[in-house]
Amino acid sequence: MTAARTPRHDDRRRTFPALPARPREGADFAETWWGNAWVESMEDTALDTARLQRGRSYAGGGHVDAITVTPGRVMAYVHGSRPRPYRTEIRLRTLDDTGWEELLDAAAARPDHIAALLDKAMPHTLAASADLLPTAGDLTPDCSCPDDGYPCKHAAALCYQTARLLDEDPFVLFLLRGRGEQEVLADLTRRNAARSAAERSPSAPPMPTVDAYTALAPRTLPQLPPPFPVPAHPGRPPVYPQSPGAPDPLALDLLAGEAAARAHTLLTTGLDPVGALTPWQDAVRLAAAHPGSGLTASTRALYRDLAAALHRTPTDLARAVAAWRQGGLAGLSVLEEPWDPPAGPFDRARPALMAADFPHFRPRRNQLSTDSLQLRFGRDGIWYGYESDRGREDWWPRGTPDTDPVGALTALLGR
Repeated sequence: MTAARTPRHDDRRRTFPALPARPREGADFAETWWGNAWVESMEDTALDTARLQRGRSYAGGGHVDAITVTPGRVMAYVHGSRPRPYRTEIRLRTLDDTGWEELLDAAAARPDHIAALLDKAMPHTLAASADLLPTAGDLTPDCSCPDDGYPCKHAAALCYQTARLLDEDPFVLFLLRGRGEQEVLADLTRRNAARSAAERSPSAPPMPTVDAYTALAPRTLPQLPPPFPVPAHPGRPPVYPQSPGAPDPLALDLLAGEAAARAHTLLTTGLDPVGALTPWQDAVRLAAAHPGSGLTASTRALYRDLAAALHRTPTDLARAVAAWRQGGLAGLSVLEEPWDPPAGPFDRARPALMAADFPHFRPRRNQLSTDSLQLRFGRDGIWYGYESDRGREDWWPRGTPDTDPVGALTALLGR
């Protein structure tokens, strides 16, 4: 008789038993930053917040059965108002080979990344290195129910419950992106061993030295060795841990990266690019340099914290960022500092606009305005476009600045 075979472990398919009902409801459904980032990726593109609330209630009430996770897909049966549960799934794009190489190289390069993963924690910089976490529009829901909402309440419930799985084990996210936990850990072990072997290989010959007796002898000392060459790029900041009561690690990473870039510029050019800025101007510069411009969690947190530190509102900061991106420090000055220009280009602007069939602009200081359009003349001799809802004094920088008021207005109107 043939001996029974041991069932083969499938690293790319995991089934989790149904999660119990949540004993409480807080502002955030998940417990970790990566679990909440997963939820936000769905909430940011949802077309009906009422369905989201129903889905959240379904998830909290234990309506979601066992969850099966495979590469690019999470599936479960969700109980609704009918006796028979609905088959619900959420699809996610898997990483290609290049994406996995970048992700695994980033993890293996830092032992603290590997240690964090083994502790079931997800470092911010590792998640960002290869777009591991989904962004708005990455999650595609599907359900057997007749509701055509995007997402329906059953898909929303599955999304919320998946966030709880990610809280407990971030390797679920690796599986959704295409590879299982054992596969990822085995690859990281090989890369770590290769890196350690390379570090043990013979290094460059030591630099020449001078013994202390010779150096202190009463004679002319040899010339100092030439300084080390300036690195081509700023150094990379360390990874900051997430700890209760500690500063936000993403904010620390941003500030450390900015400090490294500023030091590198000072070292290579002898100039401090931001030394003359006020705290408010520097906060606007920091926010404008942030890579994300959508309403992501990190962008909202950055705007909120920078604005609060300077006793401004996030709306004030968002408007200032728009002005900075329009014209840098000069654009911010145009937003915040009205002035009275001397006779000259400003006085010639209205006739030029009338000749171009734009006759209804009213002058006030350095501004020419209609009910919804505005041109502001900067001290640099450039015209900046602004826009507002008709009948409201809520002006926002728009368009491309131009030395010609007609050109600036044409850019503002998108002609």
